[in-house]
Amino acid sequence: MIAQQASQVSSPDKSIAVNIWLSKGQLQYAVFRQQAEVLQPSLLGLSTSAGNFVTQLQWVSASKPMLVQETYNMVNAKKQNIRYVANEIKVVVKNAQQQSMHVVFRVSNDGVAFRYVLPWINSTTTILEEHTTYALSTAAKGWLQPMSVAKTGWEHCHPSYEEKYMMGIAAGTPSPMAGWVYPALFKTGNNWLIITETDMDGRYCGTRLSNDSGKAIYKVTYPDPREVFTNLGHLPQYSSAMQSPWRILTIGTMASIAQSTLGTDLAPAAAKKDYSFVQPGKASWSWINSKDDFIVYDEQKRYIDYAAQMKWQYCLIDADWDTKIGYEKVQELAKYAATKNVGLLLWYNSAGDWNTVKYHPKGLLLTKESRQQEFARLQAMGIKGIKIDFFGGDGQSMMQYYIDILEDAADYKLLINFHGATLPRGWHKTYPHLMTAEAIYGMEMVTFEQSAADNQPAHCTVIPFTRNAFDPMDFTPMNLYRLTHSKSIRRTSGAFELALSVLFLSGIQHYAENPDGMRQVPVFVQEFLQQLPNHWEDVRLLQGFPGKEVVMARKSGNKWYIAGINGEAKAKSWALNLHQFGKSTATIITDVENGQLFGQQTINIHQAPQQLSVKGYGGFVMVLE
Repeated sequence: MIAQQASQVSSPDKSIAVNIWLSKGQLQYAVFRQQAEVLQPSLLGLSTSAGNFVTQLQWVSASKPMLVQETYNMVNAKKQNIRYVANEIKVVVKNAQQQSMHVVFRVSNDGVAFRYVLPWINSTTTILEEHTTYALSTAAKGWLQPMSVAKTGWEHCHPSYEEKYMMGIAAGTPSPMAGWVYPALFKTGNNWLIITETDMDGRYCGTRLSNDSGKAIYKVTYPDPREVFTNLGHLPQYSSAMQSPWRILTIGTMASIAQSTLGTDLAPAAAKKDYSFVQPGKASWSWINSKDDFIVYDEQKRYIDYAAQMKWQYCLIDADWDTKIGYEKVQELAKYAATKNVGLLLWYNSAGDWNTVKYHPKGLLLTKESRQQEFARLQAMGIKGIKIDFFGGDGQSMMQYYIDILEDAADYKLLINFHGATLPRGWHKTYPHLMTAEAIYGMEMVTFEQSAADNQPAHCTVIPFTRNAFDPMDFTPMNLYRLTHSKSIRRTSGAFELALSVLFLSGIQHYAENPDGMRQVPVFVQEFLQQLPNHWEDVRLLQGFPGKEVVMARKSGNKWYIAGINGEAKAKSWALNLHQFGKSTATIITDVENGQLFGQQTINIHQAPQQLSVKGYGGFVMVLE
């Protein structure tokens, strides 16, 4: 390496540094935190239909570091008022054909982001392959979700980011399926690392990670060619200057991971239009407990009344409502719900020919003309939002389909919930009406399979540091009493389930408890859920290790809400520093052993010991004021 063929950029606080250099014609980089190596030398490069940027590269230039700053607000994230500060450099190389490739790096105090820019494109050019790698120590451990194989599973509906996490596995362990999804969590030395991507504008495809057997080197990989919108493409294609999505590495302590906003920091700002209709909240939902047979008028009216009683803002009516209830009667329900300050949400099947799912309405969103006609009808009916299910993967044309839906829905002031879907990748910043997305092995799986119920306690302690780290997630949590219409036996306690109402982030939180179960819990639990904030202003991690436990604090107004879950069967005692919040009293709801579902107590923070005992698979919630 010679000086003219290398560059370095550090975070504003100097804790994180990235080295970039050219070695034997290949562009490489490495990442350090507090001088400890986080990423070993890793590759950068692209293959395109017009030229390759992988080997035989020549160094052109590297800019001087430039400070980048942005402030923005979110009502559907872990923080409300967010400030992003980073140092940026641009490295330019050229290939054997004298075409240039720019790589832009930004380094903030909590991580690294970089993207590719090809400014010379002026005719149709396909990006054939991305050669980005992340080289980890072989001693690193990973908490990773496999990517399912396209066109497999129930009604050929994979992939949908709904597989079980593999926890604490050796870096380099081969995926049992088709690679690994984002966000991918690793521990290397004393540092934690999340790898993901953001700024997906529909022109690029979604990507995932793959690795060779036994090698702790992970490569950015394009989707299966079958993951496409009908008869369209899966690879990125540009006819003018191209810039890739941002590749993101959040680095630091477990608290750094839990408190970082890097996944939205790098996403584009929302367009300047009227988003006053975007109101986060909570929803009742019959399907999670009573499934298909109860999508009928009287049952949905009962769930509207339930939402009103709980002071929740929404009620979701699921699949086949168009025939089991009908448009006219649904409009009647919407008018009834409005008298109770409840907004109605309706389910749709996204599908064209990419799966064989029979649920409907189906096929109404496939063209712009059809979407606009349906969205106008829903707006006239007083419908507040839609849940769209069973997408077909991450190919470029499918990613464009997501964007098309979001853009059209905004014109008709409809909130969006994507199900059977891809990771949102920061879309909720660019499109504030994207309230949530599934992309998780969620509560519905607990109702289907005992193995999912058995795995749920540990699974839920991984999610805040992976899937839900940056993007809203429709896990559909919180079954407080017992599962109904299910053969599964829930392993988690009532207080564990209650804690998920605070721990998990979703612009609209669809709760799994039904009206009958809610009547079984104490009034103080009902009041907690009636008064629970609809969005958060700040977050602090008090304790956490994926697969074992999470204790997290969220701020709303002048109150802090703390939630904790124990992912292991053994009882634990947690030492909690409550003095840091500057409050005097704490009201705690926990599990109890006297045959009751919940217990409640209020303590004086300055007098009480800062120790909390939690049973195996148990949890708690706490309100500080």
